[in-house]
Amino acid sequence: MIPKLTYEALLARVASDPAVLGLVLKGSHAHDGLATKHSDRDVYIIVAEEADSGLSDLNGHRSAELDVLVTTVDAFRRLGGHERYALARARIVIDRLDGEIADIVAAKGRLDSDEAFRAAAGWMDAYANSLYRSVKNARDGHLLAARLDAADSIGFLLELLFTLDRRPRPYNKYLEWELQRFPLPGWETGVLLDTIGLIAGTGDVDLQRRLFARVETVARKAGHGPTLDAWGEDLLLMRPGPDHRS
Repeated sequence: MIPKLTYEALLARVASDPAVLGLVLKGSHAHDGLATKHSDRDVYIIVAEEADSGLSDLNGHRSAELDVLVTTVDAFRRLGGHERYALARARIVIDRLDGEIADIVAAKGRLDSDEAFRAAAGWMDAYANSLYRSVKNARDGHLLAARLDAADSIGFLLELLFTLDRRPRPYNKYLEWELQRFPLPGWETGVLLDTIGLIAGTGDVDLQRRLFARVETVARKAGHGPTLDAWGEDLLLMRPGPDHRS
């Protein structure tokens, strides 16, 4: 642990180490306008396989100013899951592989079509499940449960919408930043953000149903009709209209 290591000192060490192949900056400092005086710098140092680098000792370094992870090119390429969005919007500070590091980062921001289709089906089902529970709980007078389920549904909805666009969902902190710069096709950013904010805060049933109707149209157009149809008559409870069966 080197508690006083600064970002500038790290850059100097990286620049003089031939084993280093790349340095990638992620987090608030990689998102224009989001860094504050409280924001640390999160970096990946990418080293050659089996390289002898003194920087390897910095792997896992954490301080108020700097978080460091040291990895190889192959391990960096395999990173995914929750880390995928962070890397998709990361900045390439050093790339000594003639653009290979940049290509890896760019690939994080685009889901494979088959991968996206399979994932979207799961998110569609999860969104419908939470929305159904919310509407049913509101109908039965369980208002806290209804609001909690509504809030849960928004997370699944965002996963669905970004997956349909073959993009990783941004962390909540970066959602507005992302949508203001890279809107979801077919969705007006301001309206979408206002709608999900109201649903998460109030669990408004009518608003949930109206949003679901829009999502259902989008999902069916993307080929997810079978996932929706598996809900059978329960869809009637989720849709706008007078026929809201249990």
